[in-house]
Amino acid sequence: MDLKETRLDSKAVYEGDFIKVFKDNVQLPDGSVGMREHIAHPGAVAVLAILDNGDLLMERQFRYAPQRDFLELPAGKIEYGEDILLTAQRELLEETGYIASSWTHLTTAWPGIGFSNERMEYYVARGLTYQGQQLDEGEFLEVFELSLSDALDWIRQGKINDSKTMVGIFWLEKMLNDWK
Repeated sequence: MDLKETRLDSKAVYEGDFIKVFKDNVQLPDGSVGMREHIAHPGAVAVLAILDNGDLLMERQFRYAPQRDFLELPAGKIEYGEDILLTAQRELLEETGYIASSWTHLTTAWPGIGFSNERMEYYVARGLTYQGQQLDEGEFLEVFELSLSDALDWIRQGKINDSKTMVGIFWLEKMLNDWK
């Protein structure tokens, strides 16, 4: 059964600095016409940065839309046309001040498939060396260390409830068990 929907026309209803919102008319698999609203997003990376002592580098950051602080993995958006590994390296240095000698792509996840084409690329970074934080203008966050077991406990307790961070930590736990 072919489930593909075919775009008939598209109208940009909002164009921001990095997201665009579209309203499309589509032909549905049964031949009828439907409407789809969606956000075009360049994608993002999340970094599971593991210190030599085994702890993760984490961040506490205020997020405007939900109006609260979140405990998160270092992460950031991919600039249009930018290599995703370079994005991960750039974001780790900017936000935490660390560079890594070893990078492993962990997985790709799609956080909002019902309304966005955003993808989240996950990397594990090891062999960390502190170089000095280089936050973007207007970016404010606190960096801290957290063991994987505490991170898992904090997810269970609801202290960590950012979905990209939860996905990354669960994948890391699985992969570390597989890597043993």
